[in-house]
Amino acid sequence: MTQQKKIIIDDQEIEVDGAMTLIQACEIVGIEIPRFCYHERLSIAGNCRMCLVEVVGGPPKPTASCAMQVKDLRPGPDGQPPVVRTNSKMVKKAREGVMEFLLINHPLDCPICDQGGECDLQDQAMAFGVDFSRFKEAKRAVDDLDLGPLVSTNMTRCISCTRCVRFTSEVAGISQMGQTGRGEDAEITSYLNETLDSNLQGNIIDLCPVGALTSKPYSFTARPWELSNTETIDVMDALGSNIRVDTKGREVMRILPLNHDGINEEWISDKTRFVWDGLRRQRLDKPYIRKDGKLVSVNWSEALKFTADEISGKKIMGLVGDLVSTESAYALKKLLESMGGVVECRTDGAQLPENNRSGYVGNASIDDIDLADEIFLIGSNPRIEAPVLNARIRKAWSNGTNVHLLGPRLDLTYDYAHLGSDRSALEKLSVRGLKVAKTKRAIVILGIGALTGSDGPAVLGHAMQLASASNCKFLVLHTAASRVGAMDIEATSPKGIADLANHEVIFNLGSDEINIPNGPFVIYQGSHGDQGAHRANVILPAAAYTEESGIFVNTEGRPQLANRSGYAPGEARENWAILRALSQILDLTLEFDTLAQLREALFGEYPHLNDIDMLVESDWTPEGRTDLDKGDFIYAIEDFYLTNPIARASILMSELSAQARARSSGKIAAE
Repeated sequence: MTQQKKIIIDDQEIEVDGAMTLIQACEIVGIEIPRFCYHERLSIAGNCRMCLVEVVGGPPKPTASCAMQVKDLRPGPDGQPPVVRTNSKMVKKAREGVMEFLLINHPLDCPICDQGGECDLQDQAMAFGVDFSRFKEAKRAVDDLDLGPLVSTNMTRCISCTRCVRFTSEVAGISQMGQTGRGEDAEITSYLNETLDSNLQGNIIDLCPVGALTSKPYSFTARPWELSNTETIDVMDALGSNIRVDTKGREVMRILPLNHDGINEEWISDKTRFVWDGLRRQRLDKPYIRKDGKLVSVNWSEALKFTADEISGKKIMGLVGDLVSTESAYALKKLLESMGGVVECRTDGAQLPENNRSGYVGNASIDDIDLADEIFLIGSNPRIEAPVLNARIRKAWSNGTNVHLLGPRLDLTYDYAHLGSDRSALEKLSVRGLKVAKTKRAIVILGIGALTGSDGPAVLGHAMQLASASNCKFLVLHTAASRVGAMDIEATSPKGIADLANHEVIFNLGSDEINIPNGPFVIYQGSHGDQGAHRANVILPAAAYTEESGIFVNTEGRPQLANRSGYAPGEARENWAILRALSQILDLTLEFDTLAQLREALFGEYPHLNDIDMLVESDWTPEGRTDLDKGDFIYAIEDFYLTNPIARASILMSELSAQARARSSGKIAAE
C-alpha cells in the first residue's frame, strides 16, 4: 500500500493515499474540479485541460489535476505539506481560457441537442466559462459517423475528450474507434467506417460529456425534465444490474445505468438499455380463452371462472419463467401446492440441486473477480450471457489475472488459456486439480449451459470438487433473472421439467422458451404474445418487469428490489394479484390481500430474502463426482438479442440480431 501523504488543498489539510491523483484528493474534501476527459473507470488521458489547478512552489503554470499524483508533489521549504489551490486567479483564468478554446468550433446548438439539460459542457461553461468569444473566423465542421442503429453521432460537437475511444478499447475490448490527425484536424473516427461490434457500445452515450454521441432510438422524443425517474433492477440477464427507468406518462422512454460497485459498476448491456421498445409491442392487454380452436377476448370474471372450472380436481404443474419476480413465483407455488400440484423453475433443463444453495449460487461474489489471480470459465460464454460481467473479467485480465476457458473456443475480448472443449477435459482437470498456489485467489465460473445435459449433476459435481480441491471460490453464471429466487423458495419438482407431459394442466407463468407438448390444458400468464401465449388455452394478461414491484435474486445470491415505473396496458394486472383472484374463485384463497402481506409471508418462510442488497452467503457443500457423458460443452445462449419475449417483441433487437448474424457470416476484404 502506498504511503499516506499530507496535503493542503485550499487551506484544508488532509492525509490521503500518495497514489491518489489531485482530482481525487480534491473530491475527498468536497471541492468540485471540472473535467471532461477524466473518468474514474478509464485510463487517464489528460487532454481536455479543464481540471487545471495551481501547485504552490511547483511549475509556474497550472497543473492537470487528473494526471498528477499526491506523492509527486514537493513539500515546502521547511518540510511543510505541499499546497494546492483550486480557486486562485491563475486557475480561474486558465479554466476560462480552456473553455473558450473548447467552444471555438462547437456549433452551440443546445436547443436541438438531445444532451440539452444534462450536458457537462453546458454546466461547466456556465460555472467556469466566460460569456464571450474572441474567435471570429469560420467554424470547423466534420462528417458524422455511422456507428450502427444504437449510437447517433454529431461529431462537430466533439471536444476530443476520447472517453469513447478509451471505453471501447479498454472496457468493451473492441478496436473500431480511434483518433486521427493533429490540432484542428484531429477527429474521432471509426476504422474503415465500421459499425461497433460490442454488446456494451451504448455506454459511450453516457460517457460523452457533450452531444456528440446520443441515443439513436431516443433521439428527439423527450427532454430530461419531462421524464419521471425510477430506480430499479434489470432482468435481461441474471446479473441484476442497477438501472434507472425514465418514463413519460406510462411509456418507457429510456433506460440508464445506476452505479453499483458490487454488481455492474456503472455499465449496462445494450439489451438492457434499448429493449424498452419491446415493452410497447405485442402486449397482452385482455384476457383470452380458446373456443373452437380460436382465442376469444373475454372479461376477467369469465376468464377466471373458465380457468377454475377447467383445472379443478386435475393434476397440475406450474412453470416459472425467466422474468418472474420471487413474490409471483411464491404466490404460484402456494396456490398450486394447495391443489396438490408442483412448480418447476428450471425450465431450461439445468440440473440444479434442490437443497444445496451453494450448488446453484456458489460462494463467490461478483466483485471477487476484481481481486482474482486466476479465473476458470467452464462451459460459459460471459460475453453473451452477461456482457457486464465479461467487462469485469476483462478488467481483471488487464490487471494481470490469468483467464482459462474450458469449452469451445470463442472471442471473449481478452486472451485466455484454452483447457479443452469437452467433458473429458473437465474430468482430467478435476482429477488432477488446478495448479493454483494456496496464496493465490482463484474463481471457477460455471456456465448454466454446461448443466443442461443429462449429465448436469455430474458436471456440477466435478466443477464443485475441482473448486474445493484447488481452494477456489465458485460461481454459477445463470441466464434467467428469476432462477435463483425461485430456487430459494423451493419452486422445484422432484422430476424436473421432464415431468411436464405427466400432468393434465400446465400453469405457465411467463415461460416462453419451452415447447409444451400437445395434450395438457395450458394457462398462460404473461405480458407478451409470444410462444407461451400461442400454445395457451387461457391467456391472463400480466404486467412486465417495469410495471410491478418485485424482488429478484441475482446470480451471486443477492436479493434486490425492483420498483414499478409505470402501469400495465389495458386490463393487464400484476402477477401476484391475478393469482390471488384465481385462488378466491377456486375457494383456495391465498392468505394475503396486498403485496406487503405477500412479502410478510414470504420473509416469514424465507428470511434471507428480506436482506435487500445484501450478499447472502451459502454454506459450501460440494456435490459428489459421478460419470460424465461425452461431447463438447454447449453455451446457454446463441443469440444475445432475442433471449426473452420482451426482446423478441423489440424491432431494434431484431435489427441488431440480424446485423450480428450478417457480421459473423463472413469477413470483409480488409480483414
